[in-house]
Amino acid sequence: MFDRPPPSKPVAQAADATPDGADSVERLCRLYDARLTAAGGRLSPDDARDLKTMAGLYGLDSDRPAVEVWRDLRRVIVAQTSGSAEGAAPRPAEIAVVGGDLEPLTLLVVEDDAEVAADLTELLTEAGHRVVGPFHSAAAAEAAAALHAIDGALLDINLSGVTTGGELAEVLTRRWDIRVIFISGDAEAASRYAPLAEALVLKPYTGPQILAAAARLARPG
Repeated sequence: MFDRPPPSKPVAQAADATPDGADSVERLCRLYDARLTAAGGRLSPDDARDLKTMAGLYGLDSDRPAVEVWRDLRRVIVAQTSGSAEGAAPRPAEIAVVGGDLEPLTLLVVEDDAEVAADLTELLTEAGHRVVGPFHSAAAAEAAAALHAIDGALLDINLSGVTTGGELAEVLTRRWDIRVIFISGDAEAASRYAPLAEALVLKPYTGPQILAAAARLARPG
């Protein structure tokens, strides 16, 4: 595992939906609009999984055709990014430490292996954390980060789609000061983005390794 000194800024600074966040949502809209149009209303299993995950974040019924789910989800996320500051998702100024125990975190999980993603989500949820995701691609994860209060992100390096986990980490840290942990079997690729990350957990990993890394994100920088 490699470490870097904690950032001088809080875990997640207070921020509303920004122009950068709106750009992220616009890109996601263009992506899903194009894919649904090109495929006659159908999506790949990976894209369908991300769509279902995003719909679940807003309490939308995902047991419908993808076109209907996307229609409703698109309306919600576009309205959220174009709404007032009062309607934007709040971002915590810091993670409080109560009685020596770290508060649960809201963690963005991006992992393109569905089985690994499910196990990771279960592990974090059982430990008391809230998971946003898991997402298999950077596009959906970036849009989620623009719309939700995220304390930290656990990212695989090699993802489905054009954008890598390392490139996604650059966006998350630059736009929203989201602290990142890389979870990857590709140490060489992860090392290229080492300055962006709090830590690297190499695959195959154990549950305690993941939880110990996540605990780093709960410590104010």
